[in-house]
Amino acid sequence: MKVAVAQGLLNSHSYVKYRDIVSGLLSQGKVSGHEQSQDLLHYTELNEARMNRLDKKMVVTEDNIQKLLNLKKHYIWLVLAEGWCGDAAQLLPIMNKMAAFSTHIDLKIAFRDENEALMNQFLTNGNKAIPKLIVLDTDEQKVLGSWGARPKGASDLIKSYKLQYGVIDQTAKTELQLWYLHDKGISTQNEIADLMLQCEQLNLQTK
Repeated sequence: MKVAVAQGLLNSHSYVKYRDIVSGLLSQGKVSGHEQSQDLLHYTELNEARMNRLDKKMVVTEDNIQKLLNLKKHYIWLVLAEGWCGDAAQLLPIMNKMAAFSTHIDLKIAFRDENEALMNQFLTNGNKAIPKLIVLDTDEQKVLGSWGARPKGASDLIKSYKLQYGVIDQTAKTELQLWYLHDKGISTQNEIADLMLQCEQLNLQTK
C-alpha cells in the first residue's frame, strides 16, 4: 500500500495541470487512459464542457466551508480519475472548490490507468470505479479514509436502474447526469465534509 500511494503521489498533478493534460490530449484527438475510441473521445468533449460550467457555477455551502476551515491537521486528497469519466467530470470541480477553501488540504489528481497498483487497493465492488478520493495524512502519507466513486444518491439511482433493466445504458447515463444537475453538488460536499471530520478525529487520536 505505501509503495502504491507513494507512486500515485509521484504521478499526480494539480487540478489545473490535470485539466491541461486532458485538454491537450483532446486537441490531438486522444483521450487519457490506455483505451482510445470515438465514444471515449465524445465523452471527454462533453466532460470538458461540464467541468468548465461547474468551475464557474459550483458553490460550496457555508456549512461545509466552516467544516473545512475547522480542520486542524493537514491532508492530501489524492484522486484517481480519467478525462472520459462522466462522474469524475461532475465531482472533480467540487473537490477542487472545497480544497481551495482550506490551507490544510492539498488536492492531487492521478490518472487511474497509470496507477493500477493504487487503484487495485481501492476497488468499488470489485470494479475500478472512479473518481476515487483517497485521504492521506500529509506528514506520514498514511491512508485515513476514501470516498467514491459516486455520492450515495447517484449510486442508488444506478443500482436501482440496473436492478430494474439489467444494464446501464444511455438512458441510465442521462438520468445520472440529470441527478447531478439537480443535486448541485450538495450531496458530494456533505459526504466529503463528513468524511473529513471522521479523518480528523482518527488523525488526532493516532498522534
